[in-house]
Formats: sequence, C-alpha cells, structure tokens
Amino acid sequence: MSTVMRQHAEQQFAEELAELAKHDTRARPANWRLSPWAVLRYLMGGRLDNGFEVTPKYIGSERLMEVAVATLATDRALLLYGVPGTAKSWVSEHLAAAISGTSTLLVQGTAGTSEEQLRYGWNYAQLLAHGPSEAALVPSPLMQAMRQGRIARVEELTRIPADVQDSLITVLSEKTLPIPELGSEVQAVAGFSVIATANNRDKGVNELSAALKRRFNTVVLPVPASEDDEVAIVTRRVGEMSRALQLPAEPPALKEVRRIVQIFRELRNGRTEDGKTQIKSPSATLSTAEAISVINSGLALAGHFGDGVLRPRDMASGLVGAVVKDPVQDTVVWNEYLETVVKERSEWKDLYRACREAL
Repeated sequence: MSTVMRQHAEQQFAEELAELAKHDTRARPANWRLSPWAVLRYLMGGRLDNGFEVTPKYIGSERLMEVAVATLATDRALLLYGVPGTAKSWVSEHLAAAISGTSTLLVQGTAGTSEEQLRYGWNYAQLLAHGPSEAALVPSPLMQAMRQGRIARVEELTRIPADVQDSLITVLSEKTLPIPELGSEVQAVAGFSVIATANNRDKGVNELSAALKRRFNTVVLPVPASEDDEVAIVTRRVGEMSRALQLPAEPPALKEVRRIVQIFRELRNGRTEDGKTQIKSPSATLSTAEAISVINSGLALAGHFGDGVLRPRDMASGLVGAVVKDPVQDTVVWNEYLETVVKERSEWKDLYRACREAL
C-alpha cells in the first residue's frame, strides 16, 4: 500500500479534531465543525478536561489567533500577512481544517493565475455540444466553498495579477458569484469565508487595491519573538516531517537545532544575540521554514550517507545554500560572519570547519 508524502491537516490530526468535537459544548457558528474556542485550542494546543493532550500547531501570540478565528466568525475575510516562513500557509490550512473539516478548497496564487481559476471555468466539450449550462460549468474551489458553506483558501494573493485579484471583491462584499452566461448566481451559504495569505518580500508582488484590502481583516504574523520559540517550532516541525519522510536518522540534538536557529536570527537581525557585534544581513529571508529545511536536508545526509547522527558537516552545505542566494554579495556577508562570529565561538569550531569546507 502506498503512503502519501504529506497528509492534509484534517487527516494528520483527525484524532485531535474528533476529540475536540466530542467535548465541545460551546456555541458554533453555522456550518462550523468546532466552536471558536475549540478552534483556538486546536491551534494553540493544551490539555482537555479529560486529560487528552492537543498538540500546538502555532507557537506564538494566542491573541493573534483569537483575532484570526473571531474574524472568520463574522462576515469578514481573513488576510494572513508577513515575511516568508512565518507559518501563514500552515495557519491557513489548520484554520480551514478545524472550521470546515477540509483544507483542500485551495487556489494557489501565481503570476499565471487566471480569473477562471478563482471564479469558474467550462468543460469545453460540453460547452461546444450543448452551449452554456450547469453541466458544462466547472466550479472553482472558491465556488465550491460558497455552495458548501466552507472556508476557501487563496495562497500568495499578491502573486496574482491585480485585475484577477479584484474579481474577489463581489464575492467578499456581496457574498455572491454572478454567472452571466447562465443568467444566474451562486449565493454563499452561511459558514463561507476566505483565508488569503500574502508576503511582503516577494519580488512579484501585486499590491492589493484599496477596495480589496477593505474586504479583509489583516493579521500580521511576525517572526518568532524569542530564540526559544523558534527552536520549539523547528524541533516540532522537523520531527513531524522526518517521520512523514521516514528519514533513517536520529532526531537532531537540541544543540544543533539551536545553532542553526541562532545563525538565522543573527543574520536576519544584523547583530549577534548578545547585541555586542553588528553584522551584515544577506539578501535571503532566512525564515523559520528555511531553518527546518536545512536540518531536514542534514538528517537525510546523516541517515543515508552517515551514521544516522546529525553533525555539522551534514548541515553545512544546506546552511550555505540557504544564506548565499546572491553569489557575490551574500558570499561576502557569509565569509565575514564565519570569520568574526562563528570562528570566535570555541564550541562552534566544528561548525566553522564544516562551513569552510562547504564553500
């Protein structure tokens, strides 16, 4: 029997969702699988009255998640905004899974996303044979969500051309999707909403129009506030992904995770964690998601070509690849950081040598 590489949130955490639903006695908005309180508990984790432990999906400000859930309980759409790697898509997926029971009503935004992908398309064989009809209509995930009273997700909204973005305005303001070819419309069923994500570092950004911005409540997801928070996020996600990918390596030592996180935070912030040394920042974003990728890559190397124990030499090439995006500018920044920071830390000599060999 084949194993899927990545389960949807509602599949991976089905037991938690079922347990929350079983003990959730609070009021639920129309067509919500859980109450807003239970959705928040699913996101933030915690122990239920019966002792069942819910794992945290988001490590950060609980107030931000309260605002996000409360937004979806109104008639407003939700925009999750921030730099890449701040768990926007992750939060979007888990919100949809907890509220609607499915996170798959998804439109992935790209420069090539068309209005048909957001609204609806046509089965051209049916269209040519019988003309416009309900049978020839191909509903988009957004249209399906409207009909079913569920959450639709639009990823990377600012990657979508501006004129296509604006096709959302009628849906979000009037809660209806006109179908002029059929002289009809789809009216949103209670429970329908949209969660969109956007980042502010994308070179292909298409700014949202003022009219569209007004249709969203915006929640800005920050980078993890503390090193401990970021280490906890990386450790949890690496563990989950390693099990899913069946990597034949031991879980990484906390020391190695903390070193990668510290490097990323220092280069991102332009100074060492103790605040004593100013350093240059590379052009790369160096997000939490990239730290997870560096360690997973290292685990694959350690498991398949080493002794199964994650060591600095397993992480060095992934680390250099994450930092050095511009071969000229970033190489200078990385070399300077290695010589002035990494080399000077006596307990980091092994990492310094491994990174030197990887260049």
